[in-house]
Amino acid sequence: MSNEELMAKIGQSTEDTEFYTPMPPGYRKGRHKFVVVVGTVMSGLGKGIFSSSLAKLLQDKGLKVAPIKMEGYLNIDSGTLNPYRHGEVFVLDDGMETDMDLGTYERLLDQDLSAANFTTNGQILSGVLKKEREGGYLGRDVQVIPHVTGEVKLKLRELAVKTQADVVFVEVGGTVGDYENSFYLEACRQLAYEEGEDAVCFVALTYVLEPGTLGEQKSKAAQLGMKRLMEMGIMPDIIACRASNPVNDTVRQKISMYTNVPMKRVFSMHDVESIYLIPESLRSAGMDREVLTMLQLHDHVDQRAEDQARLKWRWFVDRIGKARREITIGVTGKYTSLRDAYASIIKAVEHSGVHHGVEVKLKWLDTTNVDASSVARRLEGCHGIIVPGGFGVRGAEGKIECIRYARENRLPYLGLCLGFQMAVIEYARNVCGLNGANSTEFDPRCAHPVIDILPEQKKIEGLGGNMRLGGKDVILKPNTVAWRLFDESESIRLRFRHRYEVDPKYIQTLEEHGLIFSGRAPNHPIMQILELPAEAHPFFMGTQAHPELTSRPLRPQPMFMGLVKAAMEYAEHGRTVAVAGR
Repeated sequence: MSNEELMAKIGQSTEDTEFYTPMPPGYRKGRHKFVVVVGTVMSGLGKGIFSSSLAKLLQDKGLKVAPIKMEGYLNIDSGTLNPYRHGEVFVLDDGMETDMDLGTYERLLDQDLSAANFTTNGQILSGVLKKEREGGYLGRDVQVIPHVTGEVKLKLRELAVKTQADVVFVEVGGTVGDYENSFYLEACRQLAYEEGEDAVCFVALTYVLEPGTLGEQKSKAAQLGMKRLMEMGIMPDIIACRASNPVNDTVRQKISMYTNVPMKRVFSMHDVESIYLIPESLRSAGMDREVLTMLQLHDHVDQRAEDQARLKWRWFVDRIGKARREITIGVTGKYTSLRDAYASIIKAVEHSGVHHGVEVKLKWLDTTNVDASSVARRLEGCHGIIVPGGFGVRGAEGKIECIRYARENRLPYLGLCLGFQMAVIEYARNVCGLNGANSTEFDPRCAHPVIDILPEQKKIEGLGGNMRLGGKDVILKPNTVAWRLFDESESIRLRFRHRYEVDPKYIQTLEEHGLIFSGRAPNHPIMQILELPAEAHPFFMGTQAHPELTSRPLRPQPMFMGLVKAAMEYAEHGRTVAVAGR
């Protein structure tokens, strides 16, 4: 019996064979191709940015692509990770909490991804143990090889079938040599063996050092990183060399000679002004053509589609850094020392700035020490402010002071998640006269718990279990700012990640004092967007959602577009005028 025939015995790990290669229903060998992206030398090389940029190039050619990020930690998802440890938590439409790389994929590919596009060691091992308890391994002793690696391959093939992708992009988290990702790499090696020639392309990112004291580029670390990869039985097909400056031919020759990778497939991936310039940089270097050659996909290219996609993208990237006007928007949070904690906000602001033809500078303000006496000084020079999401009481009172200042001084304001809740508290205290108004997250015994956990959420047990996660429909109130920003739509979809809401018993009081809830959940008393009337404030808006998660380069998020437009008016006139639309 041939190896292929043995592997075709789906899910059969018996005394007859050591192969364990479960196949999802509908999977056809040869129908789907795979590009596996790994990193060497160090973490933080930008594998997600590189992988999504390369995937975009193939998508532009008319190919259907599907990315997956494979993380090495044992957490089931990214939901409980501290931003200081792993950057922002990116929430997908189906509620899956992932790391920030999934945001990069969604923005560059303009796709809504799902839980199928993200996995962790915790997910894989939990699945293996569940299957073992159910007798799924037919009494065999369960091992990393072939069972754990078998489940990894199953995950990749299930994604291929679910999305009907021509090419699946597999990003292996971490660095080659880490214990955490070793069985991912082994699974990818096996995948290449099982799928056969022209089916799997391995792309290795490495780092070329350029010590300032030496004044020249050094390739030794890159060579040793490649050696670790080859020791695992994986021969790279393409090598991308990360560096501060263009990698010279001498270094590329050394790496080529050391790895048997032809010079034409050893690319320089040096720093550029914006990540949105990387796709065109890779295209100019010919990396997309090399991948097509490796996977035998040249005859699948739709040249007309590529030309059209390239023109649209060029319109966006040609405007980056070309703005003649400049505005400043303050971001008032408590993770301001770590920009990755607000990665999607940064990108959403950038998208809107490019479309409005203005350069937006972000002023980072830690609200921990902001109070009534210092807020004006701290917000000096800002033409608008954003209060982002977060958890915990630290910095909350400072955020409330910033919101009060913005409301009273007609400074454009956008509150996101916690920023929505803080706006409700500020309004309840200073306009409605509800002294002691607060959130039960901060003060369970406060006099007026205008923000609280709804009764149905309190019944859900477990940290993160009572979170309201993922995409939800929002019904818009006609003739409001939100309604106009979203092109007068009756219903929109936003993404959420929170557990506290406006307590329904305070809604009438807030509305009677002028606050407008312009977005609500269908069939539930859940307030999702608030604003002030135009006569009270030209642009004062908050949302319980995280709209930054759905902003795309060619489709900027409407709320951010509204904020940037209002901030431009404020910068020009020293005040804002009513925002009629984007």
